[in-house]
Amino acid sequence: MADVSREPGDVLVAVPERGRVFTGSARGRLGDVTPAGRVRMDTLARWLQDVAYDDVAHAGLAEAGSWVVRRTRLLVRRFPRFDEPVTLHTFCSGIGPRWAQRRTSLRGEGGAEVEADALWIFLDWETLLPARFDDRFLDVYGEAAAGRRAARARARHPSPPDGARRFDWRFRASDTDLADHVNNAAYWEVLEERLALGDEPAELDAEIEYRDPAQPGPARVAHDGDMLWITNSDGVILASIAAGGTAAA
Repeated sequence: MADVSREPGDVLVAVPERGRVFTGSARGRLGDVTPAGRVRMDTLARWLQDVAYDDVAHAGLAEAGSWVVRRTRLLVRRFPRFDEPVTLHTFCSGIGPRWAQRRTSLRGEGGAEVEADALWIFLDWETLLPARFDDRFLDVYGEAAAGRRAARARARHPSPPDGARRFDWRFRASDTDLADHVNNAAYWEVLEERLALGDEPAELDAEIEYRDPAQPGPARVAHDGDMLWITNSDGVILASIAAGGTAAA
């Protein structure tokens, strides 16, 4: 992966033996895979947000507040394939003042292996500002977090260099979701466009950092080495992706 700063909270901790671990399942369907049968990165991102919501809903915390994802890392050691049954184990791996870290481990019956780490900021429903967790959240997720502090929520990806190559992009109305902005998973389609230019990757280590919510309409993408930056038409960075480890299948 491109060189981005790391900190202790970025460690991909193992699924804990104690504390809440929620389990979900998924399969890559016809619209979720490449022509070669590989489950796409945007599909994996949708699975992550779905199992995360299912977890908080099952815990009775869906109405406690809203969540905005700040950063997601996907470490793919083996991609799921078309129609391969996949099990997802998700848990809270660290807690900060107003944000928390969620680890998800994916295993497929055909050998798929993906580790994911996401940093989510907790928002008050009324003010839509970052809010502190109440005792209910800590009672549910505190044991699994085991006193670990979540990684900092600050932006850490570099800005695009002046010499970065650029191409046009467009977010569609169908990319939006209940929050009235482009869904988190849709940004990963930019990386998929780049992957389509080469051989199918056997493995991949990629991290996306979200900065500003996108709306349907024209956008621009800058790329330099293993980095991609998605900007609006005014040049404001909406998200950036650091990717690498694309060994050919």
